[in-house]
Amino acid sequence: MAAMLPKLFFVHFRDTSFVVEDEGEIVGFLCGFRSQTHADEVYIHFVGVDPGRRGAGVARALYERFFAAVAPRTTVRAVTSPVNEQSVAFHRALGFEVERVDENYDGRGEARVLLVKHLGA
Repeated sequence: MAAMLPKLFFVHFRDTSFVVEDEGEIVGFLCGFRSQTHADEVYIHFVGVDPGRRGAGVARALYERFFAAVAPRTTVRAVTSPVNEQSVAFHRALGFEVERVDENYDGRGEARVLLVKHLGA
């Protein structure tokens, strides 16, 4: 899992990117940042959890830590693939809404689900 971690997030966005370790092993991470364009928005860019730890609350704990770190900003955004139904369901369980599906978000034919959560709402 360590090879998946983009180091630049932990250098440049250390206040909004987090790692969960167990006995020295990385079992999950979340890379996010505050928008430089929209003062009230934040973005969760990359999340990973060891497949053997899924369902154990690791991702939920990472998201909750992110939500606490970005307060008082109120709008959290995330993007996932429409074929990743587990991701869409997970985000909905955390209170995210599907804002829309953009059929060409990452280029022609590269659809993405745009998710939004309003903190404090």
